[in-house]
Amino acid sequence: MTRKAALTRAQFEDRLFGVLRWIVIAFLAVITIVPFHYMLLLSLKPIDALLLDPGSLWVSTKDLTLSTYRDVLRSTDNGGQGFFRFLINSALVSLGTVVLTLLAAVPGAYAVSRLKFFGHRQISALFLAVYLFPSTLLAVPLFVLFAKLGLSSSLVGLAIVYIAQTVPVSIYMLKNYLVTIPQSIEEAAALDGASRLQTMRKVILPLALPSLMATGLYVFMIAWNEFLFALLFLAADPANWTVSLGLAQLSNGIEVPKTVLMAGSVVLTIPVVLLFFAAERLLTEGLTSGADKS
Repeated sequence: MTRKAALTRAQFEDRLFGVLRWIVIAFLAVITIVPFHYMLLLSLKPIDALLLDPGSLWVSTKDLTLSTYRDVLRSTDNGGQGFFRFLINSALVSLGTVVLTLLAAVPGAYAVSRLKFFGHRQISALFLAVYLFPSTLLAVPLFVLFAKLGLSSSLVGLAIVYIAQTVPVSIYMLKNYLVTIPQSIEEAAALDGASRLQTMRKVILPLALPSLMATGLYVFMIAWNEFLFALLFLAADPANWTVSLGLAQLSNGIEVPKTVLMAGSVVLTIPVVLLFFAAERLLTEGLTSGADKS
């Protein structure tokens, strides 16, 4: 009787949490998709149609327009907002940040996960201590330092600044994956005459590709959406602005129609969304593989 009651309770919990899971998923989907849908809808409407019916969640084919995107992407010399240039700047900074971060994080994560030294068990937690300090605390000394180096209005300087934020968490993410790779694989490579560097390059890195992709995508999203350091370092040179700075300019412009502002928001969001869905499988595998300690 007790066993039957226990099974019944387990079945009840499974069904209850199964229903609650779908309710939570539906709730999160609504609060995520509906605002994006409304933003996309406003970006496809002419301003007069928006003023006539601002609460409408649909746009008729006669009102459908792409002129807002042309205005956003067109260069400022041609009367546009120059977002095409901002997209290129953001892409260069983000990709440069990914490359610099992985170049620094891969050897660091390998050293933490494989080499034995004093405090190696605690050092991975110390890498995350940088997030105990607010960004505003690091902004002023970094700006002074890079101004003296002549990099205060440079995309290269901004990418270097970003790695101060991305390297610690990247080392932590990669280390959690590398510890799951059996050391016997490296020992076999050493018996074949491979050096430690060759083993890391030819054996470890191919096995760690899912984690590298996940880490790279995470770093890319940080650099793509970052605003504070971009404002501090690039505000004086509009030609080097990133897309987040361009969007802030649109939001502060009184004469800019809100439909154009929504088009700029879509332009900022779409690349990251497409990149996320393109690498979804590798991202999920890379983020969860470090949890397997068997």
